[in-house]
Amino acid sequence: MAFLALGINHKTASVDVRERVAFTPEQLVEALQQLCRLTQSREAAILSTCNRSELYIEQDQLTAEVVLSWLADYHHLNLEELRASAYVHEDDAAVRHMMRVASGLDSLVLGEPQILGQMKSAYAVAREAGTIGPLLGRLFQATFSAAKQVRTDTAIGENPVSVAFAAVSLAKQIFSDLQRSQALLIGAGETITLVARHLRDLGVKRIVVANRTLERASILAEEFGAHAVLLADIPAELVNSDIVISSTASQLPILGKGAVESALKLRKHKPIFMVDIAVPRDIEPEVGELDDVYLYTVDDLHEVVAENLKSRQGAAQAAEELVSLGVDDFMSRLRELAAVDVLRAYRQQSERLRDEELQKAQRLLANGANAEDVLASLARGLTNKMMHAPSVQLKKLSAEGRVDALAMAQELFALDEGSTDKPPQ
Repeated sequence: MAFLALGINHKTASVDVRERVAFTPEQLVEALQQLCRLTQSREAAILSTCNRSELYIEQDQLTAEVVLSWLADYHHLNLEELRASAYVHEDDAAVRHMMRVASGLDSLVLGEPQILGQMKSAYAVAREAGTIGPLLGRLFQATFSAAKQVRTDTAIGENPVSVAFAAVSLAKQIFSDLQRSQALLIGAGETITLVARHLRDLGVKRIVVANRTLERASILAEEFGAHAVLLADIPAELVNSDIVISSTASQLPILGKGAVESALKLRKHKPIFMVDIAVPRDIEPEVGELDDVYLYTVDDLHEVVAENLKSRQGAAQAAEELVSLGVDDFMSRLRELAAVDVLRAYRQQSERLRDEELQKAQRLLANGANAEDVLASLARGLTNKMMHAPSVQLKKLSAEGRVDALAMAQELFALDEGSTDKPPQ
């Protein structure tokens, strides 16, 4: 049995690489089933966010190179380029990595809460795909438990720090009075919901939500007193928008240079602040070349994030200690499960030997043998049969110089030193 966590994240790969390795929600079930089939993995799950794409796998004899090759082939990437950005964690290191990720300790924004929900979604999709079994299932549950304890017992999540919060904080630095600004939010997912909440808390009264489906945009708009439009309406809304923040799952850019250029002319070159949180990117990189446009991607948020993280740094050490306890507890329980299989086999063997001797004794009694003699024969026969296999193996190991095995047998059978010299009581 081996656990493997393999992937790339914001620390190891640029947004250009990350967007090419990302999985869309529509791809996940098919990708999971293909991953298990082609790499002969027993269990697998995929976590894919704007900041990371990671594969979690359980398999005997698993090699990271096989999984890495599958990932490169699936996304039509150069294997060497992917290998340069990838990291691999095995067994207890993989368990620790998953718990750190779910707790927000490995995020761009330390302690951000969204990742736990994304991890739970990855688990749910893997269950739907039929690629979650008992071992990976236990690992996910232990991971959720550790992350919950980190949230409950430390201050790592007390202040509202996230990529969404960082984007809004940057807008606050650029605009002296956010209450007089209009914000255009592209998308209607969890990140945009957080952005809308932060903007409203800062006093932004004019918010427009653009989405592929008007129904989803309307639900979000109603919650925050905003106006809902379709993606096709974005060019018209750009004219009055001072802040544009985008986060969708689109595989192609939604906002191009031409549309922004036209809007700037109608705005008489009044500046527009834009943040593209999506991976793959929603806004064409060329938009950043325009005068009067301030375009930021998730990779540009590091400085803002660093400033907002100071209050959480003190809690990180306590969180790491809780994760370590979670890893130790899970690995201990896993080792106990391994012992259960051995104990089950040993019990089955013992019961078979017992039944053989019992049947023999019953035949003797049926034929009129003395009961005391039959009981003595039963005890002697059962003892000899129970002792036979361990005796043969111990003699063999002793002949091979395996002193460690003899010491282990002494402990396993709870034998006191010198107990063989003591007469029976």
